[in-house]
Amino acid sequence: MRSLFFLFLFISFQLYCEKPTIAVFNTGGTISEVEDPITKSVVPNSKNILLKKIPQIYELAEIMEINFSNIDSSQMNEYIWADLSKKVDEILQDEKIIGAVIIHGTDTMSEGSFFLDLSLKTNKPIIFTGAMKNSSDPFSDGPSNICNAIIQILSKVNFGVTVSLNQYINSPRFVYKTDTTNPQTFKSYEHGYLGYVFEKNVYKLNEAPKKLHFPIPDKFPKIYIFQDYPGSKDEIIKFMADNKPDAIIIEGLGSGNVSSDIFKGIKYALDKKILIVITSTVPEGGVFPVYGDIGGGKYMLEKGAIFSRFLRADKTRILLLFALPYYKNNKEELIKLLNNF
Repeated sequence: MRSLFFLFLFISFQLYCEKPTIAVFNTGGTISEVEDPITKSVVPNSKNILLKKIPQIYELAEIMEINFSNIDSSQMNEYIWADLSKKVDEILQDEKIIGAVIIHGTDTMSEGSFFLDLSLKTNKPIIFTGAMKNSSDPFSDGPSNICNAIIQILSKVNFGVTVSLNQYINSPRFVYKTDTTNPQTFKSYEHGYLGYVFEKNVYKLNEAPKKLHFPIPDKFPKIYIFQDYPGSKDEIIKFMADNKPDAIIIEGLGSGNVSSDIFKGIKYALDKKILIVITSTVPEGGVFPVYGDIGGGKYMLEKGAIFSRFLRADKTRILLLFALPYYKNNKEELIKLLNNF
């Protein structure tokens, strides 16, 4: 009987001490790239040994590594992200897995994280992380970012999907890459950070925005983006319209205005029944239709354009990839969504 009792204690202790399991998805990016010794250019590392160089994470949790892809994030698109979203949901159905780290290139991390934020079914924490310095760099920020992502999942603070680098935690909806080379590149501007990671602790600074979920469509709509600038002409917008897109997003100036010449292109597209969505090149603030001259925001609103209030062009496109098929081009529902998102 005593031997059975001690066996029970041993098994109970083992179960008590069992480390949680975290899935780590490798998709590529600077974090796993290396410097070619001949060309001195940074290229994908075909050996894919990134996690083995960070033994600390195996002390924190059991790691399930999934080599999803090995590409620079400039090569990402909505169909790759759709496959990634489905794979994450599939893997996280396992009750033993408490969350996932997605290793992703920084160039399109804000868009990719927003895509998964809109499409994932799981409520478990999903941390997008990466690096601004490649793995050949002796001061690479990749290892610490991965360790902090693991710590974030192990904490009791669950923000859902986040972009977490350089100790700062950002919402995918608000985050943008703001510097081409500096490790402190991801910022959420006026919305602020969600939290901060320091010495195995997560400090909560703000609440995560309310999650909105869409089903992944079988086919994504065709959506173009045009950025306005002083002296721009309407030929490009007309060219876009002739290619029969489902929508054209216009990055206007200020609070959502364009020149009278650009408005000719917008009117051309509107006459073809193409959805025109106005955003702004300005990084902060809302887009408001208040100016009544030709090309002014209020003028375009009266002519049939709609406005994406707080999302800039790239995030607006991601949202419309889901919203257009979901709302079946119901303009009133789209206006309501874009005004309040």
